[in-house]
Amino acid sequence: MNSGFEHCGWCVDGNNDRDPTGICCCVTRRGEPICLRCKAAYQRTGLPLSTETTSKIPTLDLQDYLCQDRDRQVKFAADLTDAFRSFGFVSIANHSVPAHEIETAYTHAKALFALPEETKARYTVADSGGARGYTRFGAEHAKDSNAPDLKEFWHVGREDVPWEQRDLYAPNVWPLGAFENRDGLVTQVFDGQGFRHAMLDLYTSLEILGGVLLQATAEGLGLPRYHFIQPVNHGDSILRPIHYPPIVGSVAEFAANQEATSVRSAQHEDINVITLLVGSGEPGLEVLSRQGEWIPVATSPDTIVVNVGDMLQRSTNNILRSTTHRVVNPPASSPWREKARYSIPFFLHYNAEYVLRPIQACIDAQDGVNHYPEAVTARTYLLERLAEIGLLK
Repeated sequence: MNSGFEHCGWCVDGNNDRDPTGICCCVTRRGEPICLRCKAAYQRTGLPLSTETTSKIPTLDLQDYLCQDRDRQVKFAADLTDAFRSFGFVSIANHSVPAHEIETAYTHAKALFALPEETKARYTVADSGGARGYTRFGAEHAKDSNAPDLKEFWHVGREDVPWEQRDLYAPNVWPLGAFENRDGLVTQVFDGQGFRHAMLDLYTSLEILGGVLLQATAEGLGLPRYHFIQPVNHGDSILRPIHYPPIVGSVAEFAANQEATSVRSAQHEDINVITLLVGSGEPGLEVLSRQGEWIPVATSPDTIVVNVGDMLQRSTNNILRSTTHRVVNPPASSPWREKARYSIPFFLHYNAEYVLRPIQACIDAQDGVNHYPEAVTARTYLLERLAEIGLLK
């Protein structure tokens, strides 16, 4: 049972049993408390108001929101917000991001990470927190872990930076093309311009999709539809192609030699507003449910997995929760252990100068309790969190 949570007499002594996780039974599916005593207890502890359990995260069809049927739009917005309350994660089908953009981006990302280490290292920007360009294998770790993650990645940021904000946004770093001389025949092994175009195309499509989902989220919270749009209209958003190498040879030895065994991505919460993940199909992503169970999440180009980040949790005063997740190592007997894993998440951020404070309506919905009384700019918050995960010293 979660400590510090008081159940009302109706929960304990009535016909309804206690929830085994300690989450109050007297709540509806939408998370509205029936009993005032339990409502007060929830506000003291910040526990999630949900008794719903499932073996997988919900899947919603984006076309229900893009259609002209207002009833379907309202239901999508309610279901999306409900998923964000209950799980912090949702899978979006029929997402409208062109399949060829996803395929092309993965093709170029795989070619990039196949380049020699010394070539990739040329594109590391010192003292930048990995804001742009290449970050080497083992450089990042989770907030509460000293074990390095088993991954390398590249950061692509916004190109259309407002002139007055140019000092707050690092310029993108783009790799040059690479060629090999094979028996006198010069062959291009990496297309730098192709990589640039593929990443910017996917960046644009995911930013547009993120805006649509934020509109639906605002509606589901009872806010004006465009509430979140202006604060992200030049957000410091990041597209991150990631390569998790096969866990064999030197990688397996590196993982085993840490104080705590390294995994592909240790459990963590995302810093940003929402994350949109375009998966390539390999297993490994897991989400921690409100009941303390790790739920495997299937990823594929056909669906986009979306989750709440810490910034949106702060904005909604904990009504929407940033959920812990991880990427685990395949079991020793699994054939996936000998294969690379690739992923391309898009971290949608607020504008750098945006001031993070809970929305008043979200404070009012919790009887005036403000869980984040200290305001901070999105830029300052980001830098603090980058230091926590080892990208800024």
